[in-house]
Amino acid sequence: MKAKLLIVDDEKHIREGLGKALSLDGYDVQLASDGQEAIDKVEEGDVDLVITDLKMPLRSGEELLKDALERYPYLPIIILTGHGTIENAVEAMRNGAYDFITKPLNIDKLSLIVKRALENSSLKRQNRELLNQLKKKYSFEYIIGKSAPMKKVFETIELVAPSRANVLVTGESGTGKEMIADAIHHHSPRREKSYIKVHCAALPESLLESELFGHEKGSFTGAIARKRGRFELANLGTIFLDEIGEISLQTQVKLLRVIQEREFERVGGEERIKVDVRIISASNRNLKDEIERGNFREDLYYRLNVVSIHVPPLRERPDDIPLMVHKFIEEFSKENKREIEGITNGALQALMSYKWPGNVRELRNVIESIVVLTKARIITEQDLPVGVLSKDEKSSLKIPVGVSLADAEKQLIMFTLEYTGGNKTKASEVLKIGRKTLHRKLSEYGIAEFTKK
Repeated sequence: MKAKLLIVDDEKHIREGLGKALSLDGYDVQLASDGQEAIDKVEEGDVDLVITDLKMPLRSGEELLKDALERYPYLPIIILTGHGTIENAVEAMRNGAYDFITKPLNIDKLSLIVKRALENSSLKRQNRELLNQLKKKYSFEYIIGKSAPMKKVFETIELVAPSRANVLVTGESGTGKEMIADAIHHHSPRREKSYIKVHCAALPESLLESELFGHEKGSFTGAIARKRGRFELANLGTIFLDEIGEISLQTQVKLLRVIQEREFERVGGEERIKVDVRIISASNRNLKDEIERGNFREDLYYRLNVVSIHVPPLRERPDDIPLMVHKFIEEFSKENKREIEGITNGALQALMSYKWPGNVRELRNVIESIVVLTKARIITEQDLPVGVLSKDEKSSLKIPVGVSLADAEKQLIMFTLEYTGGNKTKASEVLKIGRKTLHRKLSEYGIAEFTKK
């Protein structure tokens, strides 16, 4: 669809000349002779960009800028100015104009400014749309996704949360298993009660049993007072046992008894303590394999795995990456007081092509680093870490030694045109040459299949 431009100038030859020039660039151009006529056309809608003079009758360019941005804050407006009003143009930019250009006009320069302004506006619009999608339907608490696997995860959370069933969450490290557990608890009838988290792999075996079940004073060296365990603290609520596959067989036996009988004794104690606790556990190990190896009790596995939720790795759901990227950009921009407005399609495609061995955690860290370090308002491929910019074979050209410079250039042009699907405008941008230069070289090299496109 053609972008729609509105050119506003009280001098007929300027507005009509600009209209013809920009129409040749493929834009749908409308004209207005003063600020009042322009604001009426803006209010009719379907204006993607405004080019306006500052000094006009009825309503000035400054007034047009103010009124238009009050109604449409993301509408790019380019100011035309004479040398005597450059200060006014700079002030207009402070008030929200995208850029200004001085008369007499350089059409090529204006065309470039228009192109950049529309790209910037498109990025902002995409960012707003994605954030609106997130708020409406593609997130569950802080879990983000619109892919089929994530929709299934959301559906399972909604179904299991109101129940008493124990849940086993599986998936690779960094996929967000803890957030799944958080969502289940906070959507359950137990959400007003205790929610206790235990990272089983972070505690040495000698302390894990005491942490889970508590201990009596004097039960071991250093036990100077009675201590209530995590299960006791979680009574009537939920306990989340992360990395459940790391606990010893001895502790597994005690955990099985808690699930079966809903009671336990503190370490060194005889008093039976009854509890009503819902257990959500998580593991990045395949517990069935651990059962085969004799490292995990099969009866405990089935007690924990009443309902199973598998969180897919990020490489299996690349369609979720744009949503996450825009959410993280918004989050870290606020945290670091940065004004990052979006990300280019090229950078987004690079992020979607990367395999993300560290999953969501790695993506989150990458975006935070970029937001902190970039000097621009739009994230580009140049801002991405080198490791993320891995290219596939389809985007790589190998030219053997011994090929002439002319033949190498021809191969590069052919390859680039194939890469852009025959789009000469995109190809000239990739090659960093003008469209006329590209047409001339196509003719010189006799690349007939592209010369007529």
